[in-house]
Amino acid sequence: MTLLQGEASDFSASKSMPFPMEKVFPVYAMGLFKGNVGGDVSFEISDSAVGDPIWDALREEAKLEAEKEPILSSFLYASILSHDSLETSLAFVLANRLHNPTALATQLMDVIGDVILNDRDIQRAIRLDIQAFKDRDPSCLSHSSVLLYLKGYHALQSYRVAHALWNRGRKVLAFTLQSRISEVFGVDIHPAAKIGEGILLDHGTGVVIGETAVIGNRVSLMQGVTLGGTGKEIGDRHPKVAQGALIGAGATILGNINIGEGAMIAACSLVLKDVPPHCMVAGIPAKVIGHVHEQDPSLTMKHEASLEYLLGTKLNVMKQALYLGLENYIDATKDYFEHAMDGKATGAMDVTINYKGT
Repeated sequence: MTLLQGEASDFSASKSMPFPMEKVFPVYAMGLFKGNVGGDVSFEISDSAVGDPIWDALREEAKLEAEKEPILSSFLYASILSHDSLETSLAFVLANRLHNPTALATQLMDVIGDVILNDRDIQRAIRLDIQAFKDRDPSCLSHSSVLLYLKGYHALQSYRVAHALWNRGRKVLAFTLQSRISEVFGVDIHPAAKIGEGILLDHGTGVVIGETAVIGNRVSLMQGVTLGGTGKEIGDRHPKVAQGALIGAGATILGNINIGEGAMIAACSLVLKDVPPHCMVAGIPAKVIGHVHEQDPSLTMKHEASLEYLLGTKLNVMKQALYLGLENYIDATKDYFEHAMDGKATGAMDVTINYKGT
């Protein structure tokens, strides 16, 4: 049973409240800030900056799409145009994605709407997250497509609601939401995990984030990322990812370890030790293979090391190989003459130089 348009309008009228903008709207949308990119940012909103630019953009995009695709006009009206705030629109969208025969969409919308409308941190985060998806995912067509279609965004905002419920002591309901999020979106985030704002869950499928994991602001995670424990230990046992980090597809990070600010984890890496800030690691187990020049690689989404670094790494490998080869040659020569002195050497000296790592 999904929400009817009339029910959505009634909820919007009774539950919604204006979103006050003073000094809280994200830097992505307003472009007004002080501080360096990647560091602490203090927001400034001028007296003339009123309204909600993200919500205004969503409504304009929905109107244009309804004109282009009349078959979607009812869907766009029910999801966006019938609401007077992003909060109630998001509650409607999530409720219709997560409902099942025993958890009705109307019930879920009441719960989700109540949480979002009374939590300023979530109100800020849902906007920063929309802009993060729009800025960093080249396949993202518009702000409205994030809200309506991207399950990574849906999973992330559903987690935020579950996390708020967990902190309020409503742990059974939080676990219920976690279960539905996992079933519907293929994303498993423990409601006790702590996740910052401006987050990108690209694709989302297969992402697993454990109970004591912590993720800072402006982090980007690709599909199949695991932030897990190493066994049956209890207590603080999951990774801590600092702001601006970029974690590649299929990466597995295990244990209570720190991923430094602006670090990059290559796809399919197995990370078992701390990663220094602004370093790139790769492999099984992962090792540092270079440095990241960007302050926040999560924003540029470049998954490769610089050419300068790659050339330097190759040169170091070649030097190591030549050293090993020379070392093997000296050892073989020494063995030959030792045997010759004992009268055991016969025939020509057999020297095998093993070049490794080339």
